[in-house]
Amino acid sequence: MKAEPTLICIPDISGFTQFMREANFELTSQIIPALLNEIIYSNTIDLKVSEIEGDAVLFFRSGKLPSLDELIDQCKRFYLDFYHRMNLLYKKHKKAEDAESIPQILGLKIILHYGEEIAMVPIGNRIKLMGEDVITAHRLLKNAVKTDEYLLISDQLLSNYNKDEFVKKFNWSALHSESIEVEHLGTINYHFIDLLPLKQAN
Repeated sequence: MKAEPTLICIPDISGFTQFMREANFELTSQIIPALLNEIIYSNTIDLKVSEIEGDAVLFFRSGKLPSLDELIDQCKRFYLDFYHRMNLLYKKHKKAEDAESIPQILGLKIILHYGEEIAMVPIGNRIKLMGEDVITAHRLLKNAVKTDEYLLISDQLLSNYNKDEFVKKFNWSALHSESIEVEHLGTINYHFIDLLPLKQAN
């Protein structure tokens, strides 16, 4: 079991629990798989799928990090392709009961983290990621960000890029910094940018 530096990317469907609870099963069973598939098909930087977690896809990429432009373009593509597909699904199902809840409830957030030592263990036809940084990435989903649609970048990942260049590339919204305290992990610093203006600009 070899540990390697690894990028973790988790596109997560916001509003998933509310949608599953409030919309009828026939509708949710068509919409959520279609959106998860769209996320997977939108991968352009050779990310590998470790797990599909109901409302999220756990991607990883070992070795050299993508360039800043590649990383930003990938995140934009995840978000914009997600909304394009969601709009098509709404048009297709708009006469169905509860269809109005598709654009009203669902959205996308993206978590990015980088770990120096993440082990990859084959289980069945999937690769299970193991290590403290995997826990950190999942814990970053439970943050204090007030908006539902955002890109969150751990301080550990951002330190591998030029922060000034990073801010310039994300020119549709401001970069904010926050932290959370996690038992056994301590302080986890992260940065986030609102994705909603990106959708509005496109």
